[in-house]
Order: sequence, then structure tokens, then C-alpha cells
Amino acid sequence: MVKIICDSTGDLTPDVIQKYGISLVPLNVLFGTDVFQDGVTITPEAFYAKLVTDSRHPTTSAPSPGQFAEMYQKLAKETDEIVVLTISGGLSATAESARQACELVGNSCKVAVVDSKMTCGGLFLPALKAAQMAQKGAKLNEIVDMLEDTLERVHAYMIFDTLDYLLKGGRIGRASAMLGSILKINPIITLKEGLVESVARARSREKAKDMLVQLVQDAGELEGLTLEDATTPAELDELSERVGKFVSKDITYRSKVSPVIGVHTGPNVLAACFISKK
Repeated sequence: MVKIICDSTGDLTPDVIQKYGISLVPLNVLFGTDVFQDGVTITPEAFYAKLVTDSRHPTTSAPSPGQFAEMYQKLAKETDEIVVLTISGGLSATAESARQACELVGNSCKVAVVDSKMTCGGLFLPALKAAQMAQKGAKLNEIVDMLEDTLERVHAYMIFDTLDYLLKGGRIGRASAMLGSILKINPIITLKEGLVESVARARSREKAKDMLVQLVQDAGELEGLTLEDATTPAELDELSERVGKFVSKDITYRSKVSPVIGVHTGPNVLAACFISKK
């Protein structure tokens, strides 16, 4: 059976990982010289608590090729085909590390690395589809073909309530951050061709949530949906209830935004990611 590997920014839930036998390779979060493996040696809860109390702004790094090679060698004892699905190459060097690892393991196993050009739920849902196909006996080429088709129909949207973390990470200038703070702007972002793109800037948190709900509703019929928060479960409950009026709970998953993404968005992020039907 084909084995599926996903990186930690896919925010896969423990039950999905266990049910479908998905393997995870974590990215890293660094507070100064302290290095934590995303979701392994630091949980989302611990990370977001540290984010708002530690004077050091964290940074992130991709897994090493050696980490991927170790996983390939482990799985090669069980299979001769592996599909690796990663965070966008425009956001991280993770996909490149996964490709370099193929050279380290030689011909022990056939490995296909797919850059999702996504993250969070936009990575969760395709990884889930790949694992479901693998369990049904699909071969590597069939899964890769499915992913190429599916990833064209994946959309991810996030809202958060401060530009401070983007400023600290050097992603925007001080003037933009100050203007956002003065106007109390709540950014709404998406990923286009693997890069972050602004959708809108709401003037309040409530308006931003309204826009997030509307973006999901406007997408029409869906194959799957993920809803995520970092530190605001009550807001996630509210979002789930509102979206549940037009999206079946049978295709809806709830999860936590990973520490690696939280480095740039801060603790009050909400995300909605989905696959549109053809």
C-alpha cells in the first residue's frame, strides 16, 4: 500500500492520522536558540501561550533532508511507494528538503513529492484524500494525478486581528503595521499560486468573521471543509455553527492552526479551507 507523508503544517488531527496511517514530518519553531518540533516537542497550546509571554519573537525552519530520508527508510520496510505532500514551496523549503532526501535513499523506494502550494486545512484535505485512496489500493501515479486535479480546487482563507506578528517576522513594514493598528484592521488572506495574497481588510473582528463565512458560502458545493482556530474555541464553535447551515458536518473537520503558521499570524487566527466540487 502507498504510504502518505504530510508535514506538520497540515494540522492533521490525531484521529485522522491514526485512522489513515499518515506519517508526519515536523517543521521547527525557534525561540532564540531553543528549537521545538512543531506539534511534537511543543503543542499548539504551549506555543501560543509562549508566543505572548516570551520576549523573543520566534522564527521557523524546514525539516532537514535527513529527517525526510529517515522517514523514507522507515516506511520502505512496509511499502515501495511513498507520496509526500508539503506546505507551499513559496512559504517554506520543506518541499525542497523532501526532494533532496530522495537522493539520500537511492532506489530503496519510489517517492513522489507534491508541493501543495497550500498549508493548514488546504494541506489537510488533500492529504486526507490521498490517504483514503491509498487505503483503497490506489497506486502512486493514481494518487499523484488525483492531487494535481484536487489542488486546483483547494482554497484557504485566514483572518487574524493584528499585523504585529507579520511586522516582527519582517513580512510587512512598520508603517503598514502602525496603520493597521490605528484603524483596527483585521486582515483576510488567502494563498494564490503558493504565495500569501490579501483578500480584504475588515474594520472589525465581527466583520472579518462575516466575510469568512461568506467566502465559504459563495464557493457553492464542497468536497470537504476544515475550520481552524488557535486560541479561540468559542469563536470556532460559532463559525462551525454558522457554516454548518450550508455545509454538511459529514465533510467538515475541525483542527488547530500549527505553531509554524501562528508565528506569522499570532494567537487569534481563524481559518476556513475547502475543496470546491468540479
